[in-house]
Amino acid sequence: MDTLKSHQLSMTVLMTPDMANFSGKVHGGAILKLLDQVAYACGSRYAGKYVVTLSVDQVMFRQAINVGELVTFLASVNHTGISSMEIGIKVVAEDIRKQSVRHANSCFFTMVAVDDDGRPTPVPALEPGTPDEVRRFAAARLRRELREEMEQRHAALLGTKAHAVD
Repeated sequence: MDTLKSHQLSMTVLMTPDMANFSGKVHGGAILKLLDQVAYACGSRYAGKYVVTLSVDQVMFRQAINVGELVTFLASVNHTGISSMEIGIKVVAEDIRKQSVRHANSCFFTMVAVDDDGRPTPVPALEPGTPDEVRRFAAARLRRELREEMEQRHAALLGTKAHAVD
C-alpha cells in the first residue's frame, strides 16, 4: 500500500488513442479533465467532504504527451483557507518503451469544500511538516495574495466589489 499522507494523492493513467487530438498527441482538454478529477480526489479525501473547483491557475503545458505513455499525476494540498484548498499537481509522462520520464505539466487548482446544500464548509487546517511542504505552503500563500490583489484591481476597474473565497 502507498504511504502517501492524506493531503497527497498519486494517480497513473495510460494515454489511449481516444485521447488524441488531430496531431496525434494527447489532447490538452483530456489532460485538463484528468487534472480536475485528480484535484477533486485529493481535495475531497483531505477534507472528507464534497469539493468543487473554484479556479485553475498557471496551467503550464511544458511538453506534449504521447498516446501510449503512462501519465502520473502527483497532487498535494499546498494551503488551506477556511473552506478552500490549493491543490498543486505535477504531471509526469513516462515513455514505457524508451524507459524515460519527464515533467510534462504543472498547475494549481483552488477547490472549495461544500455541504449538502452547496454552501462552503470548513476544511481542516494544513500544517506543513517537511521542508517541501513549508515551501509549497509559502508559495501558495503568495499566489493567493497576488490573486486577491488582481481581483481587487479588476473589481475597481469595473466598479464592482471583489469577492473573497474565505
